[in-house]
Amino acid sequence: MTADRIPRNGLTIRELAARAGVTPRTIKTWTSEPREVYMSRAQKRRAKIRELRATGMSMRAIAEEVGCSVGTVHYALNHPDGQGGHLTRRE
Repeated sequence: MTADRIPRNGLTIRELAARAGVTPRTIKTWTSEPREVYMSRAQKRRAKIRELRATGMSMRAIAEEVGCSVGTVHYALNHPDGQGGHLTRRE
């Protein structure tokens, strides 16, 4: 994995793959940010959401302020550690 993200400049993954002669998976690897960076950014966003909610802001106002959906705000407030159980497979 590379540490530097290559911007897609508005092109789809398929368009870039066709232009570069590589697979879409390769383009995803080239253009994705490292997981550590993503997780850090997501954790900061969850903390900001909790901060704003503690001040009494509505979920819609928080979503607008943070630049995410109301569903993301709801999830961040109900799963503060970011580890929701709804994605795990039931046995």
